[in-house]
Amino acid sequence: MGSAIHDELVERFRYFEGHSDTLGLFADPGFLRRAAVGVAAPFREAMVDKVAGIEARGFVLATAVALELEAGFVAIRKPGSIHPGPKVEIAAPPDWRGHETVLRLQRHVLARNDCVLVVDDWAETGSKALTTRQLIESCGARYAGLSLLVDQLTPEVRDQLEPVMAVAFARELRD
Repeated sequence: MGSAIHDELVERFRYFEGHSDTLGLFADPGFLRRAAVGVAAPFREAMVDKVAGIEARGFVLATAVALELEAGFVAIRKPGSIHPGPKVEIAAPPDWRGHETVLRLQRHVLARNDCVLVVDDWAETGSKALTTRQLIESCGARYAGLSLLVDQLTPEVRDQLEPVMAVAFARELRD
């Protein structure tokens, strides 16, 4: 790790009532830009066509990364959202709260063989990232990898999602 954005994230990161506040950091446009550059950097040469962001916080960072990589943005949505057109849907395994969520992807936003990078601000269990990879591959697109602001994945899940890159590990952030 050891990059400038890593050091800034570790220094500025805060929890409120036990909850991480990445959205608060994104309110600083300079931080958001530096975070997007840091999350995009490991995949700059991967010829990424699309960047997939998982609703909701993943949308913010994935959009910034898509702009950085000059790629399109693909929304991975949860139930109850407006998501027109034919979709592929897969139930994700339980997340860190024990909640199971069905994730949805519009079929027409991915072309066969599109190279798709998955971006999120934080991955705890990896359940949504694993499901997002399945959604991408079920549309005939190629999974490029997972790039995170904060990685809290177990080694086993990280292996299933390789390549995985992150600005920092959760254990580096103070409560």
